[in-house]
Amino acid sequence: MFEFFFYGLQQDIKLFLFFPILSAIFRTVFIKLYQPYPSFQGKSKALLACFRYGFWLGMDFNAYVFLASMILVSIPSAFFDFFQVHGLALRLGIGVIYAAILYAAFMGKMIFYRHFHDTFNYLVHMGKHAEKHNLVDVFFHQDHGLLILLGYIPYVPAVLLGCWVLQQIPSVGLPHFNSTIVQYIFNTGIFLLAILGFYWVRFGGTLNHRNKPEWDTIPSIVKEDAFLARACVDDLVALKWVRRKPLAEEMQQSDETLAEHITKIMPSEHTADWQALKSPLLAYQRVAQGPKIKKPQHVFFIVGESVPQWALDPLYAGLHVLDATKRFIANPHTMYFNHFLPAGNISRPSIVSLMTGIYDAQLELNEMEAFWHNTVPTSFAGQMKKLGYQTIYWYGGNASNGNFNHFGRAQGFDRVESATDFCGPQAPRTWVGVYDHVFLQEAAKRIKEIQEPTFHFVYTTSNHGPYKIEPVVLKFDKAIFDESIGSDIRDNEERCKALGTAHYADQAVNHFIDEIREAFPDSLILYTGDHSSLYAELGNSSLVPRDYMFRELYCTPLVIHHPQLSTDWFAKAEIGTHLNIIPTVLELIAPKGFTYYSLYPSLTQTQPKYLVTPKQWMTENEVGEVMSGMAERQGEASKEVREKYKPAVDTGCVLASDYVSLTAWLIRHADSCLEKNEAIF
Repeated sequence: MFEFFFYGLQQDIKLFLFFPILSAIFRTVFIKLYQPYPSFQGKSKALLACFRYGFWLGMDFNAYVFLASMILVSIPSAFFDFFQVHGLALRLGIGVIYAAILYAAFMGKMIFYRHFHDTFNYLVHMGKHAEKHNLVDVFFHQDHGLLILLGYIPYVPAVLLGCWVLQQIPSVGLPHFNSTIVQYIFNTGIFLLAILGFYWVRFGGTLNHRNKPEWDTIPSIVKEDAFLARACVDDLVALKWVRRKPLAEEMQQSDETLAEHITKIMPSEHTADWQALKSPLLAYQRVAQGPKIKKPQHVFFIVGESVPQWALDPLYAGLHVLDATKRFIANPHTMYFNHFLPAGNISRPSIVSLMTGIYDAQLELNEMEAFWHNTVPTSFAGQMKKLGYQTIYWYGGNASNGNFNHFGRAQGFDRVESATDFCGPQAPRTWVGVYDHVFLQEAAKRIKEIQEPTFHFVYTTSNHGPYKIEPVVLKFDKAIFDESIGSDIRDNEERCKALGTAHYADQAVNHFIDEIREAFPDSLILYTGDHSSLYAELGNSSLVPRDYMFRELYCTPLVIHHPQLSTDWFAKAEIGTHLNIIPTVLELIAPKGFTYYSLYPSLTQTQPKYLVTPKQWMTENEVGEVMSGMAERQGEASKEVREKYKPAVDTGCVLASDYVSLTAWLIRHADSCLEKNEAIF
């Protein structure tokens, strides 16, 4: 009876051996396709360490193949003939199921990296409330979803063949002993050794769980290379880490711990008494110094989908993608900030933060009913209403997606207008929203009919994958590229489609700006992106022969225009974030003595040494990433590699956590901290 188990145990080991090999193949493909190096010269030691440590990291899941096969096949085979006869087929079935899961995770990682230049991270959580139709559309029309699914056709037979070949390796017969007691002791020892071996392998070559491979224990030679550090982690392990780590650790902390964090970022006059205030945000009261421009009839705050700073840097000038914005920047009454961080790395956290004046921090305030009925004193629209403005949110898509129809009204907007409604059912659209030029033309038409003072928050959608807008609409001609742009970009259809869409969106927004400037010459206009985007994937191309800089990954521009504006007013501010925008508008137009609330000062004033968002931080000399704890020198994009390093102090990362703690406190104490918006009842 035990002979069948002993034989099966060896077959289980052979089945298990296939999956570290498969994981190594996936790792090789990932490194080969996405590697950011001109060559692998000098990388042999780091690559070897990456594969070695990745092998042990992957055992966290791969070891379960052995356990599943042992429990489901080998143990029953000691008692039932069926499992003896069909053991091979059952094991192959187990192998194929697990291999199919690995394939799905790997392809998901490849897509994720293509969009976010990272392996699975906190953004996975954001899929819960994402627009599912758009995700499906992106998968099939931008990420070659059909080919990925068809890939199972050759993949499954290849897995079956690989597992079958390993199953044909000869097995060792069960040793027999004359003594029954010795035989039982030996058999028991084999069984216990199998269990012990499972744990030893799963824990990465140790029986001490504390020594189990984790992110923090990745060898320095690997971890110093951000790309190889990502490649080292198997896909299911990365997903496990994402699932294990909630969107924000701060939400799990006690009130006492949150209070300690919040106290550190409080204005000095309120460090001792902020908890006595109805809301901690009331501690950030500021007083306007007096208007710098004549109060405009209309204030336009335009947020473009995926407007990256890198596309405005000289290195990328030959692409001519954002030339319309460059012309706008060239106006002598336009101020341009090119060291500027968005409030979030994807759309919704940025928009929520821009509306509320606090960081959303991927906590999805727009999905919380407390924020559908209540507001905060820092809200953009709410404070503009106090200056006598009607407030309208013009969205290029459907504002009910993400519940912005409820959220926007609660945060002070008198009207929330969806292009999917006011542009009509026949308006051309992507899954995300109506084509920008159609949306903005119709919005401009309606805006021209408004006589009362109005604050307009305008948010476009078209520069978003999948890039399916028709060429006749894009009107993009590769002839605009300078001769310096190589054929790897010029002749790449996908890259050109992405660049063409960005060019189209840029033209549409700036045509809208020209139109409103003509209709309302005294308008105050601000233009920024919701976040950066690596459209066209130019890393490691002839134009950018290196990995991406933090500047390229994260920064977006801010442009401010008014016919009375002087760039000298902003001499004290070389850096900024989205949360600087609200106080900047108020300091430009509010009467002297007007009180308002903002976490950060106006860009007309001196900035703190560190400006932080939940995921990045910036000083005049550095820009850093919270997740990795790394930094790089501030500066425009160039062809040279911008070395990343561990800063001498972790002030930026600590401050980022402090500001997330503030948002966590407001959520936890929503009943007492939020203000009921009577206008929506």
